[in-house]
Amino acid sequence: MPPRDTPTARQARLGAELRKLRERAGKLAREAAGLLSIDQAKISHIEAGRLGVSEERIRRLASFYQCDDERLLTELCRIAQEHRGQYWWDDYRGMLAPGFLDIAELEHHAVSLRSLQSVTLPGTGQTREYASALFSGVTPKLPADEVEARVEHRIKRASIFDRPHPPRFEAIIHEAALRMRFGGRKVARDQLEHLVEFSHRPSVVVRVIPFTSEDFIEVTQPVLYASGPVPQLDTVQIDSAFGGRFLDAEADLKKYRALLDIAEHASLDPDESRHLIHHIAREL
Repeated sequence: MPPRDTPTARQARLGAELRKLRERAGKLAREAAGLLSIDQAKISHIEAGRLGVSEERIRRLASFYQCDDERLLTELCRIAQEHRGQYWWDDYRGMLAPGFLDIAELEHHAVSLRSLQSVTLPGTGQTREYASALFSGVTPKLPADEVEARVEHRIKRASIFDRPHPPRFEAIIHEAALRMRFGGRKVARDQLEHLVEFSHRPSVVVRVIPFTSEDFIEVTQPVLYASGPVPQLDTVQIDSAFGGRFLDAEADLKKYRALLDIAEHASLDPDESRHLIHHIAREL
């Protein structure tokens, strides 16, 4: 099987975790290749997510690396068993850039999510009209069919909250984002009313950082912290106009956990936040 040209973020993460285990054990790539009787180049492709790896090989490598963390190994084997076409976002492969599929994949597999936004609202809490206004404002201007595909994909991402056991989601939003009138007054007002309804979901908590907060929160781009089924698979996604970045180094994870804790401390409680959102909606 030839190497993948564009592995998903999750496939790349499986390879990265195998590389971390190898390096932690002080083993060389050629030693791992010798264990599996394959070329060293294939170990490099596996660790880059460009080649799949079987559960049997994952466990052989883990034993060689003296890793006995069964919970981590179980989750790595689960990733290895996944295949293209298994999930709804695969329908958008070839229609949207890989980053769109990666964020849907990240949210789907997370056990909990925390987001921090200062200009726009969380994607899973957006209305169709609000999302359309955002994508229609992209530079250079997108074709109408791509705008529609992006909007449809974004709305489908909210399906994670319809599951019997949805992930816990804490959205921390700066008041500035609530007062933006993307799409006009009606779109903005409908979006705020939708956000209030969204905040009543059992697994969702919405907090607002008010303009009156005297704390500086160092965030200019949307931040999403996704907690994996084991801590080693936690991931931070940073969004920007030039595409998203996925971070999994422990130093980065620690930094963004601290940032989110600071932002939560500076925000209103859920009831006060809901009241402020109501108030802003009535002003429109």
